Amino acid sequence: MSVLSGKKILLGISGGIAAYKTANLVRLFIKAGAQVQVVMSPASLHFVTPLTLATLSKNPVYSTFYNEEDGNGEWNNHVALGLWADIMLIAPATANTLSKMANGNCDNLLMATYLSAKCPVYFAPAMDLDMYKHPSTLDSFHKLKSFGNVMIPAENGELASGLSGEGRMAEPENIVAFLENDILEKLPLKGRKILVTAGPTYEAIDPVRFIGNHSSGKMGFDIANEAAKNGAEVILISGPTHLKTENSQVNLIRVTSAQEMYEACHLYYKDMDVAIAAAAVADYRPKNVADQKIKKTEATFTIELEKTEDILASLGEQKKNQFLIGFALETENEIEHAKLKIQKKNLDLIVLNSLNDKGAGFGQPTNKVTFIDSNFTIEPMDLKSKEAVAFDIINKIIQHYEA
Repeated sequence: MSVLSGKKILLGISGGIAAYKTANLVRLFIKAGAQVQVVMSPASLHFVTPLTLATLSKNPVYSTFYNEEDGNGEWNNHVALGLWADIMLIAPATANTLSKMANGNCDNLLMATYLSAKCPVYFAPAMDLDMYKHPSTLDSFHKLKSFGNVMIPAENGELASGLSGEGRMAEPENIVAFLENDILEKLPLKGRKILVTAGPTYEAIDPVRFIGNHSSGKMGFDIANEAAKNGAEVILISGPTHLKTENSQVNLIRVTSAQEMYEACHLYYKDMDVAIAAAAVADYRPKNVADQKIKKTEATFTIELEKTEDILASLGEQKKNQFLIGFALETENEIEHAKLKIQKKNLDLIVLNSLNDKGAGFGQPTNKVTFIDSNFTIEPMDLKSKEAVAFDIINKIIQHYEA
């Protein structure tokens, strides 16, 4: 999954021959999972049609302040467009458009939208070699960078004039890669390694039957995906679940039993910065596992159980500099039990769930949690989607490293 997935990209197109490349650029953004809205300068309409870009982006394309052709003079709100975007990219950015951007010359919808944008702005210059090297253009580059805008350097190659040199707009694939790399480098958990456990464990009784629980694994998967979205390299160790992840920053390792999860956790834990134990690991397993399916012959049947290895406690014992987060699912005396767990397992933070809270627990799309840190600071949260809870958990990690 690209870091552009889910991003709202506002693509501004100015009037240069390189505008023909924007059709492929829009296609690549859509393929990466982004939403795309296109704003064109009047001159750019000579090089690529709004119909093409609207079809590819699945959104209307804007180029004027008013839609006069429909007879009602509907206003295209440049402020709303600027506020909508997570990223604004101006490509191609001609010498004329760059000068307008640098000097606040607001004579078309694209410039008005640029001046209204509150998001990061990128620009990909495209012009002839002499124009690219001209002092006025270099001054525009300098000014725009001083505003916090990010330049995607032009490439060397054949130019429309017939010359060959610097000034060719970066190829669409390279623009997408530049944005992905730049965004990734600026993410708060870039360079951090995070271990997440998820799902249930199944403890075999015989080749057919097992002891398990109702955990879907969704909470752990949401945490892993949120950590990856913030730049972390994630090891996700999951018990049996139908869930998948498409994020390339998440290395999914599937296990079945508590013992397999224990071994996988300890294989990676020493190299981790953070560990989040969201899995519902079995506390007991059958002491003896039958080689063949057990036949139904007796009116009653007894299974002798033995304790499984306590994964979280063992991670707490081996903790060095790791930020260790555990989960507690309780039905009574929730706060007291959670505090004891923090002490016994050497945790930095515990995420407390109570089955007494409506909408919390296994098999729910929502969760209601209380955060308790190692100083016993208690922070109850509202009922939220599990994705929102994952966001809150990852924010706790970000705050820890920013403190």
